[in-house]
Amino acid sequence: MAERGHRKVREGRVLSNKMDKSISVAVERLVKHPIYGRYIRRTTKLMAHDEEQTCQVGDIVRVVETRPTSKQKRWRFVDVVRRAESV
Repeated sequence: MAERGHRKVREGRVLSNKMDKSISVAVERLVKHPIYGRYIRRTTKLMAHDEEQTCQVGDIVRVVETRPTSKQKRWRFVDVVRRAESV
């Protein structure tokens, strides 16, 4: 695949894979509180395109920014960083 310039890459946990070729990914980040200085955990929910439908709930995945695929999907699944532990 040819490189098309700088694209944002995020890692997050798969929340849902019940849609057709789509996954919901939770990306966590730490933000410093402006007054108290304590770091707060903030979560952003992203919709990503998963063509082969390989992701399972709980997997840690890498997604990359891409052109809009649908009304909500602006990210594309790249690879699985770590599989979820099966119980």
